[in-house]
Amino acid sequence: MSRIAPIHEPATAELAASFERYTSVLGFVPNSVRILQRRPQMVLALGNLIAAAWGPESTVDAGFKRLVAYMASHSAGCQYCVAHQVSGALHLNVDERKLAAIWDYQTSNLYSAKERVALDFAIAAAAVPNGVSDELMARMQQHWTDEEIVEIAGVIAVFGFLNRFNDTMATPLEPEAIGDAQRLIERGRWAPGKHVSAATA
Repeated sequence: MSRIAPIHEPATAELAASFERYTSVLGFVPNSVRILQRRPQMVLALGNLIAAAWGPESTVDAGFKRLVAYMASHSAGCQYCVAHQVSGALHLNVDERKLAAIWDYQTSNLYSAKERVALDFAIAAAAVPNGVSDELMARMQQHWTDEEIVEIAGVIAVFGFLNRFNDTMATPLEPEAIGDAQRLIERGRWAPGKHVSAATA
């Protein structure tokens, strides 16, 4: 059960537009946003940051950034955000086989060497304390430009905020995201607890 209940109706016209954008990206409005709208400017600021991280000028594939966010959220322990990245990846047409094989990314032929090091980076960067070493950064720089590394690190940092907010609030996970996660995440890798229980209307 959520520690602070989601507010289901947008509080302002600006938030209504923000809710529509989330629906177009995920297929639903996250309960995290419905809770956060108690501070409308935070919803708008977060939306701008997410839009910048996934903007049209990005050079890192948008679907792959969902996989980066998935592994970062798992490293941070946020099951709510892990499930959301499955839904987000599906809306960006990431191959379901690739999603289902994410736990074998180090050996699966569905992942390139470039993608593997970025997922290693996501796990290390989201850990507390931070686990990015000079050696890991050097490996990243063999495959990614400095601009791309900043973009990837920015995605991980955005989810640092979301991971902590949602675990603190015990944000209830939406039925749509529960269905996607149960279908595509290997059993034992995703175990919804009280902080990701299905939302009530």
